[in-house]
Amino acid sequence: MTRPALGRVEFTAVLAMSMALAALGLDLMLPAFGAMRDVLGLPADSTAIAGVVTAYMLGLAVGQLAYGPLADRFGRRPTMFVGFGVYGFGALLCTLAPGLQWLLLGRFVWGLGAAGPRVVTLAVVRDRFEGEDMARAMSMIMAVFIVVPVIAPTLGAAITAVTTWRVLFVLCLVAAVGMTLWVRRLPETLPPERRLDLNVGRITRTARLVITNRQTFGYTLALTALYGVFTSYLASSEIIFSDTFGVPEAFPLIFGGVAAVMGLAMLVNARLVGRYGTRRTAHVMLFVYVAVSTVLFVVALVTDGRPPLAVFLPLLAAILVGHALLIPNFNTIAMTPMAAHAGTAASVIGAVQLAVGASLGAVLDRLFDGTILPLAAGFLGYGVLATLVVVVVERGRLFRPLVDPVTRQSPGAAREA
Repeated sequence: MTRPALGRVEFTAVLAMSMALAALGLDLMLPAFGAMRDVLGLPADSTAIAGVVTAYMLGLAVGQLAYGPLADRFGRRPTMFVGFGVYGFGALLCTLAPGLQWLLLGRFVWGLGAAGPRVVTLAVVRDRFEGEDMARAMSMIMAVFIVVPVIAPTLGAAITAVTTWRVLFVLCLVAAVGMTLWVRRLPETLPPERRLDLNVGRITRTARLVITNRQTFGYTLALTALYGVFTSYLASSEIIFSDTFGVPEAFPLIFGGVAAVMGLAMLVNARLVGRYGTRRTAHVMLFVYVAVSTVLFVVALVTDGRPPLAVFLPLLAAILVGHALLIPNFNTIAMTPMAAHAGTAASVIGAVQLAVGASLGAVLDRLFDGTILPLAAGFLGYGVLATLVVVVVERGRLFRPLVDPVTRQSPGAAREA
């Protein structure tokens, strides 16, 4: 019996939840950091546990280099299934890990698996959509995706309160199995005649194309800067709310609430892109992001890095709304010139932004001094860096259409042709 075709809602949901496995592997663990420190024999204020995030993010970055070429050669669905399998194996390794070193190894393998669904989702969106439609589709996917960060910390805290934190890893393994079954309904979006050879020469040429395309690589670098500070926020948020503000019991609610605000912002982004265009929306938001980050940095300075929580939270939420509006739009702008090499291009873009971003985030993690000052400096410094990169890439000509209304090409693609 033939299965009914996916409607737009289910198509969006299955891609969003496939990407959300990566978020589940991060956010579900955050409330368990304290329990992990106890079991692993780490001091209560140790930041070494942040390696659980860093190792995962590095695996996520490295893995993308493999999945893109595989997706371009064998198709999107088979590559997605491989990713789910590696993801589940990594979760199993972490479940059985006897100490921190084995746990970090398992997290790296887990990240390798999470890279597959992430790369394939970007490639499928590029296969199916063009221009502003691609930005709207990415916003809708990300808005559904953000449901996981909303509920995962609360779920993680509840599970950790009644049983061992290793159960969280088992839950992620079960989620990977469930997604494997659901993705069987996803249609293959790469027809056989568009598949590319799996050889080093072809992959190298595509990687060179990504790196030498001014628009694609420039926005990849801007994304990298933003991911750097976002990774640090993920790694340090638990200890900031627990130690700096003294509200460990409220962490899941705060983290989930901020994530919910980000999800609403992504829904709004779909409307903004439709009305104002991807580039204009992204460029305006970039300057707003830097302005709000400046305010947070000044507040951190005048309060010795310990502002009232009622002051910090609205500023943090506003900055993360900036991330919600910038990341899908920057991804769209970077991917627009890469239609013929969507899988490999998504690999290179993702690997650069996550590997370098995780390293930039680790720098901020090591600077943590019990206050919000390093994080505030990161939001501002990396935001300014992203802005400078965008201005250079656009040669100062901001707010233009993503697709030229006359040539129907991206301005970046036309210049690089």
